Amino acid sequence: MASIGGGDDKKSLTIDLNLVPFIDLMSVCIIFLLITAVWSQVSMIQIGSSVYGKRNDVQPAEPPPRPEIAFRLDVIPSGYVIYLGKTQSRIAKINGAWDEKGLLKQLLQIKKNYPDKTDAIIQLADELKYEDLITGMDLLLNGGFPEISVATGGAQ
Repeated sequence: MASIGGGDDKKSLTIDLNLVPFIDLMSVCIIFLLITAVWSQVSMIQIGSSVYGKRNDVQPAEPPPRPEIAFRLDVIPSGYVIYLGKTQSRIAKINGAWDEKGLLKQLLQIKKNYPDKTDAIIQLADELKYEDLITGMDLLLNGGFPEISVATGGAQ
């Protein structure tokens, strides 16, 4: 507390100022300043892992060649469904368990037929567990498809 005034005359006035709210306000302002300063620096970091890389005048950026065939894996309660272009293949569950070996075999065959293809889309039915999505993503990675996108809306 800070006090103003004092003295011995009859008209003196003593006021106690509560400085705690002012100090709280200043500390919040300083923290906000520090946080925004850090984020402005983070937004300026160059990321070199981009597909296009850093752009310069000598070498124009071109996206890598990639087959335009659509590839999607649906995880549904009865098993897996692979959509490759306009073709569809089903891998049913075996005795109530996911046929992970059968799916991996199919994925490796697709990778053999389309060696330049690295992207895949995976969809999960709404009633299934998140673990089933992760298992499908792991199998896609092991099959040679590291660029995985998760589609929303639930598999049909």
